Amino acid sequence: MGKTKLSRRSFLGRTAAGMAGAVMSADPGFTALSYNRIIGANDRINIGFLGCGARSSGHQNMVKMSEKEKNLGVVAVCDIWTLNREKAAAACRKLFNANVKQFKYSEEMLMMPGLDAVMIATGDFQHARLLAEVVKAGKDCYVEKPLSTDVEDAKLARSAVLSSGQVVQMGSQWVSDPMQIRIREIVRSGKLGQITKIEQVWNDNNHRWHDPDDPDVAALREEDTDWKRWLLGKPYVPFDPWKYFEFRIFRDYSGGITSQWMSHGSGLVHFYTGTTIPDSMVANGGIFGWPDIRQNPDTFQALATYDDAGLLYSYSSSYANKFGDYTCIRGKDGTLFAHGGEGSASWFYIPEHLDLPGGFDFYDGLREAVKKGKAEVITVKEYGMKPGPVSVSDDSKYHLDNWVDCMRARNPETNGNIHTGYWNAIASVMATYAYRRGKKLYWDHEREEITDHPAGK
Repeated sequence: MGKTKLSRRSFLGRTAAGMAGAVMSADPGFTALSYNRIIGANDRINIGFLGCGARSSGHQNMVKMSEKEKNLGVVAVCDIWTLNREKAAAACRKLFNANVKQFKYSEEMLMMPGLDAVMIATGDFQHARLLAEVVKAGKDCYVEKPLSTDVEDAKLARSAVLSSGQVVQMGSQWVSDPMQIRIREIVRSGKLGQITKIEQVWNDNNHRWHDPDDPDVAALREEDTDWKRWLLGKPYVPFDPWKYFEFRIFRDYSGGITSQWMSHGSGLVHFYTGTTIPDSMVANGGIFGWPDIRQNPDTFQALATYDDAGLLYSYSSSYANKFGDYTCIRGKDGTLFAHGGEGSASWFYIPEHLDLPGGFDFYDGLREAVKKGKAEVITVKEYGMKPGPVSVSDDSKYHLDNWVDCMRARNPETNGNIHTGYWNAIASVMATYAYRRGKKLYWDHEREEITDHPAGK
C-alpha cells in the first residue's frame, strides 16, 4: 500500500504529542529546584517546550505570532526522543533565531535558570502529572487538553495548580476566539429563551491517528527514547512504537474521540452556558469504519444531561463519512446554528417563529431571511463584521495572548483555567467510561466521583 497522504489537521490530530513521547519525572510528586522570578510588566517571558511532536509545532507558531508584541523568548526544548528534540531545536533556530537548550528529561529543564513558563504537548494521559510537576517547580504553564484521561489524575493536577499560585491555561483555544465569545454573549442574553439542547457533530473520512505506512514508526528505536518514562505509571508492556506514536487509538492512553474532540466540544458547551460537569452520560459507538489495530471507537455518540440547566448535550463523531459538521444551540425562542465543527466562526441566528423551507431549499430560504432581516448572520469586528470562516486555525493568537497577559498580571483566571480544564476532563472521562461499560453513568458532585446511580440513590 502506498503512503497515505494526511491533511494538516489529520496529521496534527493523529500525532498531537504522541510522537513527542513524554518527558516526565519518574515520581509525579517530584519538585525541581525553582529558579522562578517575578515577571515585570516589560520583562521578557522565557518559554520552554515540553514534548516536541506535531502539536508542539503549533505552540511554536502561536509564540511566534506574539513574540515581538508580547516580548516572548524561547529558551528550551525537552523530549525523551532524541530525534524530536533535535528537530524542535532546529525549528526554533529557524523560527526564533534562538539557540535553545535541549533536555531529555523534564526535571532537568525545570531547573534551568531564567525559565518562566512551559508549554506541554505530550500524550493525553501524561498531561495532568506533567502539569503538576511544572507548577510545583514554580513555572507557569500552557497545557494541551484533555487535562486528564481519568478522575484521579485530574484531581491531582487541580490540587497542584491551586496550591501553587501559578498561571495555567488549558489548550481549549476556542474559548478565546472572538466569535465564540459573541456566541456566549447571545446565549447568556436570553435571546434564545430557555435552551434545552445543544448538538455538535464532527465528522471525517480518514483512519485518523493510525497511518500504517508512517516511516517514523520504523525509525523509532527503544534505545533512542525512554519507554518506561513514557508509560508514566501505566502498567508495563514491552516497547511498542505504535503505542508511542498513535497513543490515541489505544484505550490505556486515551479515550480517542472523547479525549481529543469531545473535550473541545464540552468545553464550549460549558463556556456558552455556564454549566460545569454533566449530571449523567450515556454513550455508544464502535470500530466500524477502520477495523485495524485500534481499540478506541471510530464512530461515537454521547448524550449528557445538565439537570440544573435543563439541558441535553449531544455529541457525535464519525471517521467514515465527512459530511455535515455543525453546531446547533436550540432555545424556545430561537436557534444558533454554525456550519462546520469545533471552532467554526460561521454562525446564524434563526428566530423560532421563522418558517424556513426544508431540503435543498433550506439555505436559499435562510439567505433570503437574512436579506429581509428576519434571520441574522452573527458577526464580530475581529472577522471584519462579515460572515466568519467555517474553519479557524488551531494556532490561536487570542488564546496565547490571554495566557501571557494573565502571567504578567499574576491573574490565575485565564480563559481555559484549571477549573474549566477539570470540568471538561470529567465530561470526556464520563463519556469514555459510559461507552466502555455500556451503561448510563452519573457524577456525584459532592463526592466528586463517577457512579452508576444518581447521587443519594
